[in-house]
Amino acid sequence: MKGLTLRHALRCAPAVLAVAGLIGTAHAAEPAKVAFNWLNPTTWPVVPVPNISVDPTNGVTVGLIPTLLEHDRRGRIVRIIAPDIVHNANFGWGGHMRILDFPSADTQWSVVAGLMQHVESSFDALYETGLLRTRRWSESTELSYNRSGTARFFGIGNESAYADQSVFTDQRLRMQAHLGWNLTHAWQVAAVLMVQRVRVSAGHLPGMVSITERFPQVRGMGTTHEVLERILVTYDTRDNITIPTRGVDVVVYAGAASRNAAPDGSLFTEAGADGRFYWSPKRSLTIAAHVGLRYMLSLHDVPFWALSSLGGDRSIVGGRELLRGFGEGRFYDRNLFVANIELRENVLSLNTLGTRIILQIAPFYDTGRVFAHSSTFPIDKLHNVVGVGFRGIAAPFIVGYVDVGYGSEGAAVFTGINYPF
Repeated sequence: MKGLTLRHALRCAPAVLAVAGLIGTAHAAEPAKVAFNWLNPTTWPVVPVPNISVDPTNGVTVGLIPTLLEHDRRGRIVRIIAPDIVHNANFGWGGHMRILDFPSADTQWSVVAGLMQHVESSFDALYETGLLRTRRWSESTELSYNRSGTARFFGIGNESAYADQSVFTDQRLRMQAHLGWNLTHAWQVAAVLMVQRVRVSAGHLPGMVSITERFPQVRGMGTTHEVLERILVTYDTRDNITIPTRGVDVVVYAGAASRNAAPDGSLFTEAGADGRFYWSPKRSLTIAAHVGLRYMLSLHDVPFWALSSLGGDRSIVGGRELLRGFGEGRFYDRNLFVANIELRENVLSLNTLGTRIILQIAPFYDTGRVFAHSSTFPIDKLHNVVGVGFRGIAAPFIVGYVDVGYGSEGAAVFTGINYPF
């Protein structure tokens, strides 16, 4: 399973918070004394949330998540404790333990650990503070470990064939620190340092060809130690960092990566831009748009997994980009262009146990491509996806989603926490 963070994908806990909120069974931090009744879920101390996840690469996972949501006196969610027990046809039985804490709108932290019967395991610890940029510095620190047995590789290039699909085992240990200097509330200059150890080895899914057989010469096999340094300049006027309805978030960045920080061990240099735009023509509707462009300026025996990649349900600045009709990592190449738009329409609002729950329907359109040469026109030969998203929102921190997209290779379904962009 993928690592979990508060601001990025919570892939191992699909829509837990949205489902738990919608059934109205949150557990208050200082609950009123209500007699326990099996027939009344609002009296249960823990909510048994069904876990059914369908993913183009991970396959079908089913399980149960006993979820505890704690509120403050204003009805705001301040802590989530959500262990689970799950079964996956590829990796057998397993479980996860999750603690997500929201001490304030300015500070968040989470710890998540998981283990499956075969192959997969994960750990992620994240601490973020200064999120609102009301003081001089914003910081975040993350330590993660992930071993996934479902990663796919189809070759390099925008026209890589689905028939060339291969599987590999992806094992990563990563440490990342982010320090932002808030020049004003909107403007920030930040430095990011990421150190990771990546090991790519043969895949073992039944009926799938291993990367070691189909692409034995591809760069990136075995173990690579990467050190990435990046500078970002951000202009952010969003009205909310988790549930934005208006404003913009534009990032321009440049970076360099090396093997073990050695002067002669350069892997690549990069430059790119990412923009997210939000507009609400009426109170119930938010039009959200996203565009991203990444160029790798120089390459020196760069591993395939460090190239620009397109596919999946999540946009990460300077990392992979979303294309919700394809699985994660469907397309790899040196450079990348992506654009997305969705209409987030509120269709139902209700109050339950002091929490305001909003249901959204969000039709969307994704398009993008990867390309090898900087002279290539980036909006030619695009891969297009249309689809619809279903979202449950428990303000101010929680968005759970189910996104269904359709592209040239068929349909894909994704579930998770937080907006895709």
